[in-house]
Amino acid sequence: MRADPSLRHSHSPARKSKKAPVRGASRVVARPPLRERLNLSLPALNIAWLKQVSWPLLLAVLGYGSYELAERVLPYADRPIARISVQGDLSYVSQDAVRERMAPFIKASFFAVDIPGMQASLEQMPWISRVEVRRVWPDQVQVRLEEQLPVARWGDEALLNNMGKAFAPNEVTNYQHLPKLWGPRRAQVQVMQEYQLLSQILRPYGFSISRLEQREHGSWYLHTHQGIEFVLGQGRLIEKMRRFVTIYEKALKEKQDQVARVDLRYPQGLAVAWRAPANPEAPEQAAQAL
Repeated sequence: MRADPSLRHSHSPARKSKKAPVRGASRVVARPPLRERLNLSLPALNIAWLKQVSWPLLLAVLGYGSYELAERVLPYADRPIARISVQGDLSYVSQDAVRERMAPFIKASFFAVDIPGMQASLEQMPWISRVEVRRVWPDQVQVRLEEQLPVARWGDEALLNNMGKAFAPNEVTNYQHLPKLWGPRRAQVQVMQEYQLLSQILRPYGFSISRLEQREHGSWYLHTHQGIEFVLGQGRLIEKMRRFVTIYEKALKEKQDQVARVDLRYPQGLAVAWRAPANPEAPEQAAQAL
């Protein structure tokens, strides 16, 4: 007898899955890093006051250390002055005179030598225009000098350099060949400038200035080595001298030896004073001989 297939498993027991009983909800909690746990466990320290104190303390230590080092090293580094170097093209001042002026200062050691005082003392020498003094390690003082460049005489007691500054060496009488300039003391630079400009205008025509003078009321007078006196008046000297050279080229060049004085105070022209004949009677004697 066959069994009915539909009833084959009707009496087999059902399989049930075994599950753990649910006892309540749970979750995984991540632990903070050790550094954060240590920070949480230790109280925060305020070190701002420590920084404020440490910097001044550090500077004080460094300063004291530098001072001690200098005190120990300086006696070995600060040597006596052993050599003096004088540089510059010297025509009027001897190196011996310079060294003699420096002698009181170089008795000091290398670091103790009075450089500003030495420079001021050298600048008092009449022929010295510019001085530069410096130390050269380990035991040398170097001096660079520039002399005055005499361009003209200022009155009878001084000379003028190319910048219009007066200086008074002892041997002024040795420079009588220089042109003589004169004027109020405050006008030294102006007189020098006018001299240079007027010389540039006259030189191409064969004239050289022997004397230029500005008088108290502002009037200018000029003399040339060729024996001509110019009355320039007040102001516009360059314009007046250019007017002269224009007329000179047209009318006076051939009679230059006869011109004694030129008056340029006129606004549009000039007046000429002629020299007296060297021998006034010569023409009359020549006429009688004929």
